[in-house]
Amino acid sequence: MVEKYGTAEQEKIVRSKTLGELLTWNDLASMKYTWRVALESLRIMSPVFISFRRVVKDFEYEGYLIPKGWQVAWSACMTHMNECIFPDPSKFEPRHFKKAAFLPPYSFVALGGGHRICPGYEFARLETLITIHYLVNRFTWKLCCQNISFSRDPMPTFKYGLEIEIEPKIPD
Repeated sequence: MVEKYGTAEQEKIVRSKTLGELLTWNDLASMKYTWRVALESLRIMSPVFISFRRVVKDFEYEGYLIPKGWQVAWSACMTHMNECIFPDPSKFEPRHFKKAAFLPPYSFVALGGGHRICPGYEFARLETLITIHYLVNRFTWKLCCQNISFSRDPMPTFKYGLEIEIEPKIPD
């Protein structure tokens, strides 16, 4: 289903272009489903496993006092598995980001958040969308193995690798 919708979105853009015409800002803005797929990939396989912060004032968490000055660790992977925010969190579902603007603050932190958000966020978004566009439209893809389960040890890794066959598409 993901491949079908993503490919359809990209092919629609290709059909609107003349041969050799480059992508425009409007084309990139129209890649809403493609961006949701990218965000869901980051949610499932976050590039940040764990991060540390210094406590700036005493607070209580589940009955425990966490004093000012302590270092605390938080896990983006666990943040992204919150069932209240991402129903069926182990399943790859781009619809988790259909209404990304309505996600609670700091519920998706693959690229940071607040004043600590990645300064290259928008550049990474552009690179991701452009790369996906050309990979989807210039190549056919086939998974060699249907078992694509992964584990976190400590970083997310595919249990059996992720072997794919890629062939160039022949232009019409």
